[in-house]
Amino acid sequence: SLLACLIAVCMRATGQTRALTGMLQEHERRLVAARAILGEWLAGSGGGWQDSGGVWPGMKLITGQLAGLEDPEHGISRGRLLPGHHIMDYEEVDAGTRARLQDSLVLVHGGMAQDVGPILEMVTEKYLLRSEAEWVARQEAMCIYDEIVALLQKGDVRSIGAATTRNFFGPIQTIIPWANNLYTMTLIEHVRAVYGEDFWGFWMLGGMSGGGMGFIFDPARKAEAQTRLQIMMSETKQALQNALPFAMEPVVYDFAINERGTVAEVRDGGLMSAGYYALLVPALLKRDRYALTPARRAELDRFGAACRAQPQVSESDSGIELSGMVQMLFDRIIPRPQEEVSAGQNLDALLAELGFDHIQHEQIRADLRSGRIGLAQNRLPASTVIADARPGDVVDFANRQMSELRITNHESRSMDQEPVVHNVRSTSKITTLGLQALREGRVAVVTLAAGVGSRWTHGAGVVKALHPFCKLGGKHRSFVEVHLAKSRRVGQAVGMPIPHVITTSYLTHGPIRDYLAAQGQYGYTGPLYLSPGRAVGLRLIPMARDLRFAWEEMPQQLLDEQAQKVLESLHAALIGWAQQMGEGNDYRDNVPLQCLHPVGHWFEIPNLLRNGVLARLLAERPQLQVLMMHNVDTVGADVDPALLGWHLDSGATVTVEVIMRRVEDRGGGLARVDGQLRLIEGMALPREEDEFELSYYNSNTMWLDIDKLLALFDLTRADLDDAGKIADAVRAVAARMPTYITLKDVKKRWGHGQEDIFPVAQFEKLWGDMTALPEIANSACRYVVVPRERGQQLKEQAQLDGWLRDGSAAYVEALCGWEE
Repeated sequence: SLLACLIAVCMRATGQTRALTGMLQEHERRLVAARAILGEWLAGSGGGWQDSGGVWPGMKLITGQLAGLEDPEHGISRGRLLPGHHIMDYEEVDAGTRARLQDSLVLVHGGMAQDVGPILEMVTEKYLLRSEAEWVARQEAMCIYDEIVALLQKGDVRSIGAATTRNFFGPIQTIIPWANNLYTMTLIEHVRAVYGEDFWGFWMLGGMSGGGMGFIFDPARKAEAQTRLQIMMSETKQALQNALPFAMEPVVYDFAINERGTVAEVRDGGLMSAGYYALLVPALLKRDRYALTPARRAELDRFGAACRAQPQVSESDSGIELSGMVQMLFDRIIPRPQEEVSAGQNLDALLAELGFDHIQHEQIRADLRSGRIGLAQNRLPASTVIADARPGDVVDFANRQMSELRITNHESRSMDQEPVVHNVRSTSKITTLGLQALREGRVAVVTLAAGVGSRWTHGAGVVKALHPFCKLGGKHRSFVEVHLAKSRRVGQAVGMPIPHVITTSYLTHGPIRDYLAAQGQYGYTGPLYLSPGRAVGLRLIPMARDLRFAWEEMPQQLLDEQAQKVLESLHAALIGWAQQMGEGNDYRDNVPLQCLHPVGHWFEIPNLLRNGVLARLLAERPQLQVLMMHNVDTVGADVDPALLGWHLDSGATVTVEVIMRRVEDRGGGLARVDGQLRLIEGMALPREEDEFELSYYNSNTMWLDIDKLLALFDLTRADLDDAGKIADAVRAVAARMPTYITLKDVKKRWGHGQEDIFPVAQFEKLWGDMTALPEIANSACRYVVVPRERGQQLKEQAQLDGWLRDGSAAYVEALCGWEE
């Protein structure tokens, strides 16, 4: 609607409308809507018909139209790009109905901001394929639409609420299961509990719920509901702010039906608002006065005169707020960082608290400056031979019948009775070996949850482990809850609770700790540990050679001539900034959290040694022998007795689970590198096309023998209380791991809406490279191919629809034992 207003203003100012003021004519509205929708498409937001509906007055029906002879789409498309807008007059919907609707409907914005692009893609795909369930739901939604139109004409607002609610819980979620989320469901349940029969219905107003929404109440309780809803939304957002992507505080709107649509009026003799000049004037003052147009100079003269005439009063003769304007303009022209004095002190304290390794940092910085590591050095030499794994390199569990555990009469047996375990499909030696290890408490699970999953939310600040990503067992479940439910089920089946460790970082530890506490640990009765990160990186000023490599040698989108010149000029300026600041120097010129960076999941297992969690675990379970490590987004991985038994029987230090690669699986895999079988990261491949030759993808689920792993670090169980020895051991093995350099953009905020963006360098080390160490690669590492349902990683929410429909969600649900 804002875009349509701006387009309408420009059309009025350039004589493309009949009148400068007042309402638009029908043909003008259609042109405004067409341009607004085109603008949204060009910007990539995927805007739809409804987004420009505010151009038309009152209540309207927006419907698709067949392309006629006079339409440019005729002969090309069956349908017309622009819909038809039928304005419902007072004979169709009388004034009383409009008033009742306004008196019943509470409009809100829940504060969530989500990328609806994947949702639009899913809907379009299902429409084009005529998927049966979705097609039936679409027909149902069209019937509900007709029902709502009829109810509007009858004036039955309560039934309208029932219809919109039925539409949300029925057709919408059949077509788009991801339109609903835990936040919205929590709000609806709270409202139902408080208002009962006085809550008439829920109305979703966007592509996904959590943003624009409507709640319909008995008019007698609307005022109360507006106040109560604001409190409910704020409290629910507070509880879920680390789990779901919120962009703003929730808002309850006052609204009325706009009976005029988009209108314009002329105001003579005044200035624009103070906020307008606060944004515009700093840029104008940096330009030569004679480079400005006469109209712009005259406007600045009037603005300056108003500021000088009454700078201290709240309202000048111009009718706008000018108090403090001169100081504001000065701050914006010469910005100063917020908390500049204390930022350095806070950063040093934070580094010490988070276990920053100065010795390792100095070595990495020296390697970066000398050219031993860098963007170009991430890749193995071009002469490296990358070949696919051979048939005998892996053991195929994907096509074997995996073992299943079942508990008989679980509800009736008491806690002191032995569970009855049925191994339904497999009675092999390795499964029996695995079951025995589980009963004896020789296994623990380690879930890697130190990342915030920026790919998952496209940059939104949430903790991926806490994201309620799917509805399983009748409720929205987070990744952490799913993993604990799998461990609970296996523990109950064998009669021995499984210790479960969740690794965290400075980005995720507090939110995960607080969320688990608020949820009562999801009722998990086994040993549950959080393993706080004891490794953090300090970002560096990038090397000019790395910037040039990223911008000149890596694939880049080629822009049009003028835009490309601007981009190249920016790149040259940033290279100059790096040289001026000192290539390879510590990046400290920002708030502390912008100076730190995570250092890769290689450190999450060593963190168990450094933070004492493994020592505590072994003190509680001296018989502990094996750790099953997996990513938080590998939701199908559980402690399978057959895989556990196979690992124990093989005598391996590490057993790696891989899956058959699909085209969407990116990031390396299992390969023979110069003849040596190992995992290789995507960024280490000499050529990008090498990845497509690999048959197996690394699921990053590994079974680790604790004592053999400690021996690799030259440690024993007795050494786990010696912090100094552990630090030296971790540093020594880390030095043998490849160090990958990446570039990240960081923002430096100056306040008053101003910010600069700079590239910085950071490093990471990845656990998969452990398979390249001679002590592991030669004889101590085994590889098994597991079913895709078990090993698939959920990296982006766009994967969820396929994951739900190919049976993977049902597979995971069957592995879980939910809290009763």
